[in-house]
Amino acid sequence: MKRGKLVVISGPSGVGKGTICKKIVARCPDVALSVSVTTRAKRGREVDGRHYFFRTDEQFDELIANDGLLEWAEYNGRRYGTPRREVEEAVSAGKTVILEIEVEGGMQVKEKFADTLMVFIAPPSISELRRRLTARGTETPEQIHRRLKRAEYEMLQREYYDKVVINGSLNRAVDEVIKAISTS
Repeated sequence: MKRGKLVVISGPSGVGKGTICKKIVARCPDVALSVSVTTRAKRGREVDGRHYFFRTDEQFDELIANDGLLEWAEYNGRRYGTPRREVEEAVSAGKTVILEIEVEGGMQVKEKFADTLMVFIAPPSISELRRRLTARGTETPEQIHRRLKRAEYEMLQREYYDKVVINGSLNRAVDEVIKAISTS
């Protein structure tokens, strides 16, 4: 059986990574989206095991100690990581697995798996990113300010990625990422 691929998709909060990933999975039956582990609380209608695996700090520490994560990073005071077993099983079964993760986590995965395709999703501009974050209505102005400061750092990391896709048009961005996956 042909081994699958790992694809890391990173970019600033509010750039549309999640929407792009969902559209790719809907269009490509051989592509799966990894479900991350997090220490943050569930929001609204999120479902454990579907949106995230919600874990306590102690449970997260145990995953780290037992080498149960491919990568992990802290973001806005909470930790996020990629469960090793599920991803390795899917790749071994021939699936392409997308990891929608922060840049630090992306670098950790690339160090462990050199053939990982790294895709960075960028906004058309910082002002457009600010507009998108504000339009979500889920964060305070202070939180938006922190996310925009973080976005400045993340944008500098895009040079370490194999492909940079500007999400000015959702459908075009999805097509570009699918093309990058199919030609890697």
